[in-house]
Amino acid sequence: MFASTRCKALPLEELLARLTPLRAAGGIVFTNGCFDLLHAGHVDLLERARALGRVLVVGLNADASVSGLKGPSRPVTAFADRARVLAGLACVDFVTGFDRPTPLELIEAVRPDVLVKGGDWPVESIVGRESVQARGGLVMSLPLLPGYSTTSVIERILALSGHAGLDASPRRD
Repeated sequence: MFASTRCKALPLEELLARLTPLRAAGGIVFTNGCFDLLHAGHVDLLERARALGRVLVVGLNADASVSGLKGPSRPVTAFADRARVLAGLACVDFVTGFDRPTPLELIEAVRPDVLVKGGDWPVESIVGRESVQARGGLVMSLPLLPGYSTTSVIERILALSGHAGLDASPRRD
């Protein structure tokens, strides 16, 4: 990783150490997801989440976790690459991975002031809601940018790959 992304994608222990001096000022925002094949909908959500505080922490599902949630053909992009891409976004301050079925333990360790998920998650269903609200934090489900999903990107790629105009053989002009 480049230095700028390496200092943003951290193991949990290092992340918590980096958050300690920032915690007093408040404004720690947390979101999580698979972020496989990052697209404009992801970036839109992350930028809006970051606008809710001073620091945005992204919990990133480990590869096995993505496979369990999305099926055996996923993730398309390996964990290290997904972490690097997320860490390269200006709106993301820190990225850390988790390999549990849910991010509950990670949320309880990070102790965010604001917990955010996309609008496909009703607030009542957001993992970690009780923990964040019990500490006086805010839990939000932000509307998704219409027309964007990793699944739709994959389906489009697969449909295009069968198109006669997309020949992968060498050109002989």
